[in-house]
Amino acid sequence: MSEEQQMRKIIFAINITIDGYCGHETGIADDELHEYFTGLLRDSGVEIFGRNTYHLMYPYWHDVAVNQSETEVINEFARTFDAMPKIVFSTTLKSVEWNNTTLLHSNLREEIMKLKGQPGKNISIGALSIASQVAEWDLIDEYHFVVHPIIAGRGPRLFESVKDRTLKLVGQKTFHSGVVALHYKK
Repeated sequence: MSEEQQMRKIIFAINITIDGYCGHETGIADDELHEYFTGLLRDSGVEIFGRNTYHLMYPYWHDVAVNQSETEVINEFARTFDAMPKIVFSTTLKSVEWNNTTLLHSNLREEIMKLKGQPGKNISIGALSIASQVAEWDLIDEYHFVVHPIIAGRGPRLFESVKDRTLKLVGQKTFHSGVVALHYKK
């Protein structure tokens, strides 16, 4: 087996509106969508994000995992997410409170390469800013664009600084809500 075959895959999954925005304020957050993302998390050994995404996710998902306050499917997503190892890259955060979470201030590219070379499940990137940097270095192996049938008109955009890249569609799934998950490989 070659060294490349032994390396862990870097997976980026993001919700996006049909007009290309990736904000967390819009979207269809139903059981079917959460079941899809739970499956992606189960295939991952670590979730990586930055300060902004950390603040969006914690304490909300931790509280849902502890209190089991949502539907059975969303509670399962919360438990899976809460239990998995997480790495937050930030130059401004001083500490993180979420269980299984490591705060790193070091070089993102070096740490990604170190993780990629270690044995284990996929490396999941759950933040637009981190994914943009990793995509610039052409290190993302698979993309999961979950397209919501919504025109948001505002919010952060996907990959504004990434140069041309051609991806291969390897799978798709249409949800009852009209959401479409598109799975691409580089």
